[in-house]
Amino acid sequence: MNNDPMNRIAAALERMSPPPLKAPDFDAAAAFVWQTGPDHLVPVDKVSRVDLDLLIGVDRSRDTLLANTTQFAAGLPANNALLWGARGMGKSSLVKAVHAHVHNTHGSLRIVELQREDLPSVGRLLGLLRGASQRFILFCDDLSFGHDDAHYKSLKAVLDGGIEGRPDNVVLYATSNRRHLMPRDMIENERGSAINPAEAVEEKVSLSDRFGLWLGFHACDQQQYLAMIRGYCDAHGVEIDDDTLRAEAIEWQATRGSRSGRVAWQYFVDLAGRRGVTVS
Repeated sequence: MNNDPMNRIAAALERMSPPPLKAPDFDAAAAFVWQTGPDHLVPVDKVSRVDLDLLIGVDRSRDTLLANTTQFAAGLPANNALLWGARGMGKSSLVKAVHAHVHNTHGSLRIVELQREDLPSVGRLLGLLRGASQRFILFCDDLSFGHDDAHYKSLKAVLDGGIEGRPDNVVLYATSNRRHLMPRDMIENERGSAINPAEAVEEKVSLSDRFGLWLGFHACDQQQYLAMIRGYCDAHGVEIDDDTLRAEAIEWQATRGSRSGRVAWQYFVDLAGRRGVTVS
């Protein structure tokens, strides 16, 4: 038995360290979810999404993101994108719909969902994706940072890439309700209490500046809201006359106190259930 303390320590550390990750089978699916503990990519056979044509009222953002994604899938330069704005207006739905649309013509395009709480592991994830023949949209949904939250520093590994640089085959698409990824009151509080107010928040606020594309989403009007529902009905074969749809949809919206794509979908799901139509 080797009693050398240094050898015993080295052996213990070797037992504690996880084995190197094996390269995943990126041909197993078009979409993956990144999970930690242990690190691995989970293939997703069926992504929860709607067709690109059913996203109403986001034409400009749709066209911009579609063009950026098509460039990226073709191996051309493309920007990281931040989709920000009103809740329930289709930010995450647009990312998934654009991926599906572009994947139909560029089969090597993959999407990998990364949870905000797993941002510290993003360096290990990029190590797996770097050098693969496929191209990857790294998707982080509902991204925001609060007080004493240092996760934003890990995000810079994707946006700036450090010494190695961001892999050429990876682009980041993130959604957030906040344009600067942090609450306004937090910005004001730090500015008011800091010795140098500008430097106090510059690091966090400038994080959003590192996204090449800013796509804003705003609350829909009643015409767009009704058009969303009509589109869902036509796509899924739910028959309802315009007057009934209008009366029910407006009442549904009033009970929720807001109008959005999410509210439109929730009404449609209720309607489809009452009409005995299965929504896949």
